[in-house]
Amino acid sequence: MRNILVKLIKIILIVIIILVLIVVGFLGFLTIIEYNPDDVETVEIIESDSDSKVLNKGDEISILTWNIGYGALGDNADFFMDGGTMVNTADEERLYQNMDDISSIIAAEDTDIVMLQEIDRDSYRSSYVDEVEYVANVNSKKNYAFACNFNVLFIPYPIPPIGKVYGGITTYSDFEMSEASRIKLPTSFTWPVRIGNLKRCLLITRIPVEGTDKELVVVNLHLEAYDDGEGKIAQTKILFDLLNEENKKGNYVIAGGDFNQTFSNIDTSAYEVYEGNWEAGLIDTEDYEDEYQFIMDNGVPSCRSLLEPYATADKDSFQYYVIDGYILSNNIKVESCETLDYDFKSSDHNPVVLKAIIE
Repeated sequence: MRNILVKLIKIILIVIIILVLIVVGFLGFLTIIEYNPDDVETVEIIESDSDSKVLNKGDEISILTWNIGYGALGDNADFFMDGGTMVNTADEERLYQNMDDISSIIAAEDTDIVMLQEIDRDSYRSSYVDEVEYVANVNSKKNYAFACNFNVLFIPYPIPPIGKVYGGITTYSDFEMSEASRIKLPTSFTWPVRIGNLKRCLLITRIPVEGTDKELVVVNLHLEAYDDGEGKIAQTKILFDLLNEENKKGNYVIAGGDFNQTFSNIDTSAYEVYEGNWEAGLIDTEDYEDEYQFIMDNGVPSCRSLLEPYATADKDSFQYYVIDGYILSNNIKVESCETLDYDFKSSDHNPVVLKAIIE
């Protein structure tokens, strides 16, 4: 009996050791191949077959920004990192349904520039659909540039696992883009969480202003969400360092996207944060208002919680946020900013459309 017990213990120990070695080896492998981009990288610009617009002083331009939730966070979805239960939130049929809706809305709005966040190219969570090309095919007149901010061969958590992720942010433009670059943002996560997390960035695209030596500098962004606040602060500092540098040159600057923060000049009292729910950060606009305009539309929420599926939820007591918008230099006149209410059918964010004049 004792010999059997000893053998059993040895077998259990061997199994444990093997499992530990597998986990350590896998983490080691992911660490070796971890996505680690340079501080600044040139991004390829894909040009459309159609003639590009020329931007002149005095022109009105229209821009749409939208976090599309990688085509998988429609009104049927919740998400485990927001307190929900789902990991894989859309089957292939629902993924294509969401992407058809998203692409159709973008085409119908027909803005000069489109900035999308959480757009996948080769991810298990979005059925390996190249969503960048999907949107481009529906809006074929636009040039575009893509910057990766999430590139992990396999994310092993939770159960079932997230799996492979390759996605990022994309800027589409009817105007000719002379240059595009990826600016690395700091991360607040340490190893091993870091290797399975986003490597956030700014996507900078430059559009010449005809008859001048100035450029319209468009900054597409998706700042930190699930940190203790320090990551947002560090990333926001990098953003304003870049804005200040371009502003001093006399360039026209528009930064837009998912800030995961609201602006202190925006009244969000209608969107009370309920106890225990995720809370957005805050950018104190008083520190910068002499140089920049901070624009969000608080008439319609730009984001909804993923604590539970929206389709079956009580809309009156639901958790909403205003975290998507724009920062503009003062040499641009804002005509309007509107969050379009699509009832979060195809994404957990609503698109936000800005109209402005290059003065």
